Amino acid sequence: MLERLLAGVGLDLLELCRGTHGRVADVGAADGDLAFFLEELGFSVDVVDNEYTNFNKLEGARILKKALNSSVTIHSIDLDSRSQLFTQSYDAVFLLGTLYHLKNPFYILERLAHVTRYCLLSTRIARQTADGLPLSKYPVAYLLGPDECNNDSTNFWIFSDEGLKQLLHRTGWSILAYTAIGDTNNSTPGDPNHDERVFCVLKSNAITEISASPNPVPLGEKMGMTTIRWNTASSGDGKVYVSIDGQRESLFARGRQGFATANWIQAGFTYEFRLYDSSHTRLLDKTSVTLAIE
Repeated sequence: MLERLLAGVGLDLLELCRGTHGRVADVGAADGDLAFFLEELGFSVDVVDNEYTNFNKLEGARILKKALNSSVTIHSIDLDSRSQLFTQSYDAVFLLGTLYHLKNPFYILERLAHVTRYCLLSTRIARQTADGLPLSKYPVAYLLGPDECNNDSTNFWIFSDEGLKQLLHRTGWSILAYTAIGDTNNSTPGDPNHDERVFCVLKSNAITEISASPNPVPLGEKMGMTTIRWNTASSGDGKVYVSIDGQRESLFARGRQGFATANWIQAGFTYEFRLYDSSHTRLLDKTSVTLAIE
């Protein structure tokens, strides 16, 4: 599902998980099957779940780790506890089927936006109440009773479609891809026969970054072209400079966030785009751009 969703917007799941931190996390991992699969693909992975609410106290994940001789790290964390939550940074976080188990979904999404660039999320939503009152167009959440959904008292909040999108926006995320499956017409918060799930790929607006796409740059008739995007997050206004083959840098663009086209990329050169603060004294991030080799 996630691979198809990403492919629809020109993204690759494995490339999205590869970054400077060298680590991904599976949050709300249950037995950790996804985490062990990601490890097989070459990633360093953290399993994050709360053993006190996990259905087998995380013993399933621990048994699999031993059987597979795995290096996956297992963390038992109360995801509603602010004092325990995420001290490490990740290239991507998987938050699948977990959001509705949290008492404070706003906080965990806001926190994740500061420790990972990408989040792959799935959760249940509802288009109407059990007695047919419409929810879809309102940015709201429905608080479940303790036995209202799968007789599971750890289920709390079911968002409307607009409610989920508003939550993601307010907690510092941009939606790169979004789709819904199941009963997409008459879904309700608790009825298993009217279950609707959203899958989405998110990019943090709270992470300072500069990127180039495409990179490497395809060869044009004369020169290649790429788009430089940047975001200073909480660092205020910024300036983007470019240095060619390590030579003296020149101003390329400015602003807190934005994008600009570089249509003069030539073969045989390396272009380093550097994002600074407004005083040009602190380097916030950088990326190198080259022309693709035929």
